[in-house]
Amino acid sequence: MKKYIVTGILLGIFFPKAQIYDSVKQSSKIKFSAYAELFYTYDFNEPSNHLRQNFFYSYNRHNEVNLNLGLIKASYENDRLRANLALMAGVYAQDNMAAEQNALRYINEANIGIKISKNKNLWIDAGIMPSHIGWESAIGKDNMNLTRSLAAENSPYFETGAKISYTSDNGKWFLSGLVVNGWQRIAKQEGNQSLSFGHQLTYKPNDKITLNSSSFIGNDKHKDDKRMRYFHDLHGIFQLTKQFSTIVGFDIGAEQKAKESEQYNIWYTPNVLMKYQLNDKWALAGRLEYYNDKNGVVINTQTPNGFQTFGYSVNVDYAVMKNVVFRTEARSLTSKDAVFVHNDQMKQGNFFITTSLAAWF
Repeated sequence: MKKYIVTGILLGIFFPKAQIYDSVKQSSKIKFSAYAELFYTYDFNEPSNHLRQNFFYSYNRHNEVNLNLGLIKASYENDRLRANLALMAGVYAQDNMAAEQNALRYINEANIGIKISKNKNLWIDAGIMPSHIGWESAIGKDNMNLTRSLAAENSPYFETGAKISYTSDNGKWFLSGLVVNGWQRIAKQEGNQSLSFGHQLTYKPNDKITLNSSSFIGNDKHKDDKRMRYFHDLHGIFQLTKQFSTIVGFDIGAEQKAKESEQYNIWYTPNVLMKYQLNDKWALAGRLEYYNDKNGVVINTQTPNGFQTFGYSVNVDYAVMKNVVFRTEARSLTSKDAVFVHNDQMKQGNFFITTSLAAWF
């Protein structure tokens, strides 16, 4: 008992009551979370080395149980400051971070934000952040479909840089401008001296509609082969009924054919995603997509017609618990050229089935 009395007196001398309370209050705003997603994919093309297509960066292993993404995250937020630190492992990290330095390959997020206005929701954030582009994220449970679309897999999942953002008082408008290191990069590519830029504009007229416009402008190559890339993502998220929702998206990009060239290679990808919530446990979802990159800007197949691919998928989701979901998806892709690995050969089609078990807290 004496020990606790003495400790209390010492705390009162060195840490006044207001400081103790403030410390407790601040620490209470630190939140910890975790996410893990195991998966199994059977690819009917049966790649012999178990590695699937080089334009997939998630669930990209054949006929083996594996970890797609394991994530632990600490976040802090008060009225003027916010920060996030998240570490990760899994095939998503291995495949998406292959170009990064070893010490950076396990970082999912590392950013700090400061509110720069007392009266308005105006922030500056800097560090490694989730991408401002697209309608799908690396966190599987947050997406309509189990696997990621070709659009998501071949545009940035993350970015490194700084952004200034503003949210209107009524929450309907969000606007940000960004300066980033490149097209999905933490460290800049050796020999690249360029900065890249982007914007995001989101409008939510009500809780059933979200409209989004995002862009990227920059060069992601060595300065001796500098080619400007312009990319725009436009999508809408619609909650049409209590059970039925859909996402309609269209991405388009252009990159110079050569340094200082006035000619550009174009690629584009339209997508339609749909989800029907049967009840609290079961949901059905599907996706139609087309990806046209005939000049091989992002997906370089070195074939006559490049990557011109149509795909569809259907998935069934079952909520095992409030924070556990089991998903199964069948997906088919058909290309104009033989671009899919089939054993040790190539073919025009690819059909695969994926299951996943995700849990979070």
